Amino acid sequence: MAKASKPKAVASSRRVPEFVTAVAANEKGEVFDLEGYAAVKRLGDCLCPVTRNETLAIPHGSELMFLPDRSPVFFNLSTRALETKQENPYAPGERLFPVAVFNSPGYLLTGVSAYEERPGAGWLPLFSYGACGWSHRGICSVAVRVDRDRRQDLRLMPRAKVTSGVHRMRKRMPRNRLARHLETCALTYGCPAAKNFFVGRCEAPLPTSPACNARCRGCLSLQTEPGLPSSQERIAFTPSPDEIAEVALEHLSRVPEGVVSFGQGCEGEPLLAADVIIPAIRRIRARTGAGTINLNTNASRPDKVKGLIEAGLDSVRVSMNSVRQPCYDAYFRPVRYGFSQVLETIDLVLASGKWVSLNYLNCPGFTDCPEEASALLSFLRARPVHMIQWRNLNFDPLRYWKAMSQACPCGPPLGMKTLLSMVRDAFPALRHGYFNPPKEQFHAP
Repeated sequence: MAKASKPKAVASSRRVPEFVTAVAANEKGEVFDLEGYAAVKRLGDCLCPVTRNETLAIPHGSELMFLPDRSPVFFNLSTRALETKQENPYAPGERLFPVAVFNSPGYLLTGVSAYEERPGAGWLPLFSYGACGWSHRGICSVAVRVDRDRRQDLRLMPRAKVTSGVHRMRKRMPRNRLARHLETCALTYGCPAAKNFFVGRCEAPLPTSPACNARCRGCLSLQTEPGLPSSQERIAFTPSPDEIAEVALEHLSRVPEGVVSFGQGCEGEPLLAADVIIPAIRRIRARTGAGTINLNTNASRPDKVKGLIEAGLDSVRVSMNSVRQPCYDAYFRPVRYGFSQVLETIDLVLASGKWVSLNYLNCPGFTDCPEEASALLSFLRARPVHMIQWRNLNFDPLRYWKAMSQACPCGPPLGMKTLLSMVRDAFPALRHGYFNPPKEQFHAP
């Protein structure tokens, strides 16, 4: 892939802000700060130094990542200029590598790690790559918190408790293939949703479909791009309605305001398994009216969604990276469905009176460009969904920017905080967050 074009620097104001110190890594992966240099964030093809007031202490459970085949970009405080550094200025001959932060759930990136690819650089794995630096609080992240729910706080699901729950469920559901699949998700892949099922809290996953009708660039469970591995194995079977209902009823019977969700990172598109999901929901609702049954979906099959609602579905979360069709198509690469079906599904669910959220996949520099912001506001005026779940896009940010800017015009970024303020001001009743709410909280302020 060709090297990215030279980035644009954002001019600083006359008043010198308090910058955050740059951090980098050496070949051993050791992370350290670099005095005299400020951390830099990337917003599309714009780069600017990071100030203290746009950061927060790195959230618990976040991870620092070493980025190979790349050189970090810093802001030299003496020359007031951006510099791409191949070597440590204080240890000649020591190669430098960029550092990024993968934030815990509930935190929205407002800037991505600033770097330049070296010749022959490969794809970055499927994570989000937040800008970070060093301040008086230690390592800090360029992000804002959008949800205070501790649903996926790893401190609340220790491995010993998860393992104990796995053994308990093996006794309660010895022949349930879906429960066995969730064991792998919890213990091998560390999936917080699967862990929550085994410890009996919040939201439990119901992966169902091994097939998909999109070819998402950032698909976590199936990748065809050479050199870009999947993050996890996709479910290899379709559970029966009885298996699905057994897992769901177990969770809803012991978790107050519990949620169960179809459509997970370890599966394809659940609407392609609607023929087993519909009878599963009927079985659940024949036994209990408690809890929330949610569908995470690409919304490609409005006819199937109608059947799910009639069976007892409570809420629908629609995944979108953009409300502009060319950009949506460039990321989701739909197969045998189109953007019009997505809109039709949203309209159908809204007309039914059910809860609708957008699973809005964000990448600073693209999501907050003026064209995207204007399109989102127009979309929300036409389709008053109940909630936006602001999710960080897990994809190589430079390559995502290239694909999106080729699909549609993308002007200079407004800033993610500005975008959030614009949406809040225009739609004060719209909920903002990260997680699927239980139905008891649908209309809470």
